[in-house]
Amino acid sequence: MAELYLDIITPSKNIFSGEIKSITLPGTQGGFQVLKNHAPIISTLEIGVVKIVLADNSIQNYATGGGTVEVLDNKILLLADSIERSDEIDVERAKDAMERASKRLNERSSPGTCNEQN
Repeated sequence: MAELYLDIITPSKNIFSGEIKSITLPGTQGGFQVLKNHAPIISTLEIGVVKIVLADNSIQNYATGGGTVEVLDNKILLLADSIERSDEIDVERAKDAMERASKRLNERSSPGTCNEQN
């Protein structure tokens, strides 16, 4: 028998619904794990890895772009800004996104550029 019930939802779809044994999350104040009978909590999440131990003891890892989690009465609701299962990540798309982000950061920090709008 599973310990907890988890729903993972993004703005575009439901990613996961089912019974689990535990979940480890990248909280903004540090990572934390939720087990059966965890105290009620609402927390924001950082970019990072979500590790889920399923009812059959198998493990699923997800990469998240942040979000919010609520734990109440052995039910967990994870509202993710973005989330992908580790084995479903499109590596080329991720590399392209990282290059675009690096370019934007470099443009912002270049000397002589003014980012203020009047």
